[in-house]
Amino acid sequence: LKAFDEIRKLFAAQPLAKQLNFSPAYFSFNVEGGRCEECKGEGTITVEMQFMADIRLECESCHGKRFSPEVLEIEYREKNIYDVLEMTVNQAIEFFSQQKGTTEKKIVKKMLPLQDVGLGYLKLGQSSSTLSGGENQRVKLAYYLGEEKSQPTFFIFDEPTTGLHFHDIKTLLKAFNALLERGHTVLIVEHNMEVIKCADHLIDIGPEGGKAGGYVVCEGTPEEVAATASSHTGRYLKEKLGT
Repeated sequence: LKAFDEIRKLFAAQPLAKQLNFSPAYFSFNVEGGRCEECKGEGTITVEMQFMADIRLECESCHGKRFSPEVLEIEYREKNIYDVLEMTVNQAIEFFSQQKGTTEKKIVKKMLPLQDVGLGYLKLGQSSSTLSGGENQRVKLAYYLGEEKSQPTFFIFDEPTTGLHFHDIKTLLKAFNALLERGHTVLIVEHNMEVIKCADHLIDIGPEGGKAGGYVVCEGTPEEVAATASSHTGRYLKEKLGT
């Protein structure tokens, strides 16, 4: 979402960073310069085990902070780059909202879509490899929500509500509606009735699972599917709709 680009610019604009001639690149753990070269900015060292899974140990040089001591001396409002990357999205939005500078406003604006899709609990420096399939889908959703101008796109989401609390599902539905309002099309493969009942059009695949399924049982509005006697989905949907 490029919020980190603005954060790096903000740190590079601090007086001590200017004095040391540190560019925004020094505050990236992906390139040489300001990152810890012992762990290449990972914060951990991977120990290969011959007969077991590899072990990841905290880097003894940076103690898991990913950057060189010189870079960690640069602070913005008493926080260094490591401190900021340890913040959750929610914490970072609150932190940067307290200042009214142009860069701070850009940072908040770029992070708000993550909050809008229920990912406010993620850390800014969290590796994408630690995210679940559903979380990765929602990160991509946040990216498109953050785009001011984009071509109409056909989105396919595969059970994006897996593991979500009811409140987070409502937040996600608002994000889907925001996509629709911008002219996009959304197709969702889902079993959650809270999502199914909100669809404009349903296609019920069945009648059973596995080899006993794969056929179109019925299609139509939620009310039309709920009225179909041969649809298992319709039976549960009828209860949810109260029809």
